[in-house]
Amino acid sequence: MGSNLVITKEIENYINNHSLELTTVQKEIISYNNSLGDIKRMQISISQCHFLHLIVKISNIKKILEIGTFTGLSGLTMSLSLPSDGKLVTLDKNTERHKIASNFFKKAKQESKIKTIIGPALESLSRLKKKEQKFDLIFIDADKENYKNYYNQSLDLIKKNGLIIIDNVLWHGEVVDKKKQDKFTKIIREFNTYVNSDKRTENLIFPIGDGLDRKSTRLNSSHW
Repeated sequence: MGSNLVITKEIENYINNHSLELTTVQKEIISYNNSLGDIKRMQISISQCHFLHLIVKISNIKKILEIGTFTGLSGLTMSLSLPSDGKLVTLDKNTERHKIASNFFKKAKQESKIKTIIGPALESLSRLKKKEQKFDLIFIDADKENYKNYYNQSLDLIKKNGLIIIDNVLWHGEVVDKKKQDKFTKIIREFNTYVNSDKRTENLIFPIGDGLDRKSTRLNSSHW
């Protein structure tokens, strides 16, 4: 069995320079986020942008739910990958970040595809469930304390054969460091264990960005 390649910063830059170029607005969001200090860690990486673009394109996805908007990079990436009749619903409780993201969506001429719902995500998810909304893809990248709740509620909102993608499941690599026993590392470890033992989904972790966990729903059928 061959060993995995260690991705250095130089290799990462090479990959990005020889892959699909981000749009002007995507680059503008990244530049804006880089000016925010430590909070910039909340944005997805360029490699994750490429991964989400690919998944949406090849999976015939038309309706997406995003839990956690931040400044709009992941939402815009997925919206740009949708067909012209595709829709994305994004949830966030931060009004100021909503305004920032909305401005970027308008700049990219994607506002007709994207609907933002402001408020606590668990409440928004409950309302979507009552309306019997269903999605092809759900992307979770929000407060880690509620990851398990978001995951379980997502199972009621995902279509048959749908995909649930969750960010930060490797938590900067700290999930494997036994010396790391802080609150958030333990939450992610427990969440990963919970999901991996859940027979309702098939679980894969990809070492992309801070770790993307892709789950396909079983829902009484066999999926990849």
